[in-house]
Amino acid sequence: KRVKALNERREQLKAGIMVGARKRASLIRKNETTDAMRQFLSKLQVLQESQLAEAQQKLAQAGIRKKEWAVAVIFGRLVAPIVIGILAALYIYVFNMFPEWGTTKKFLAFALAVGAGYKGPDIFVQNMIAKRTDAVRKGLPDALDLLVICAEAGLTVDASFGRVARELGRAYPELGDEFTLTSIELSFLTERKQAFENLAYRVDLDAVQGVVTTMIQTERYGTPLASALRVLSAEFRNDRMMRAEEKAARLPAIMTVPLILFILPVLFVVILGPAACSIADAFAGDGPGS
Repeated sequence: KRVKALNERREQLKAGIMVGARKRASLIRKNETTDAMRQFLSKLQVLQESQLAEAQQKLAQAGIRKKEWAVAVIFGRLVAPIVIGILAALYIYVFNMFPEWGTTKKFLAFALAVGAGYKGPDIFVQNMIAKRTDAVRKGLPDALDLLVICAEAGLTVDASFGRVARELGRAYPELGDEFTLTSIELSFLTERKQAFENLAYRVDLDAVQGVVTTMIQTERYGTPLASALRVLSAEFRNDRMMRAEEKAARLPAIMTVPLILFILPVLFVVILGPAACSIADAFAGDGPGS
């Protein structure tokens, strides 16, 4: 049995070494691809540091923290319209897939394809940012309530962030991810202020900016953390209730068009249908053949 266990452990270690080697090879290939993209963009003189920093921030707000993806986004923004434009030209002009279209319509379709290729990466990233920001916004009041409980229980700030991240990880995974990273940065960074600023950098929300400002003031001046967070939590809950009331107030105006298009015609058919059939039968009975 001992020999069998040793053989199984040896096979497991061998498998782990092979998997690790494959991961390292894959990482090397990805780095080589990113370097090739960077060199290509540098030769064209289209890779600017400000543009790269903006792309990195957008990706961080979307939950993508690998900095090499910023180069891929800029590269895709440059290459995608060219590739999609070539494909659109082949379909529209060379293969003549739409012979019934006129010259103006073909040109508009080609221009639309090129524009979609140029704006496609930005729209995709912006959609990811909107979804992640909305998920963080929904869980922030509950997170602040838990932070208040942790602060009143005597936990430190970094321990409070870690505990809240564990408790809310299932319900709000995006918020748990951000709080986990903040807790790690609070433990390792020499400047604790930088960890809070990184949280505001990754999450573009006024509510998160308020939390970060409160945390920085607490670290600097020693103000009571629990009372400040309790006030912020009440404000965020009031804001969430106001947004819900605003959506409810817009509901009648939104429902007017479906009501007119789909419900009223059916009501007219149900109410006026029998009367129309009776009138048609009456006219048919008074005809020449009666």
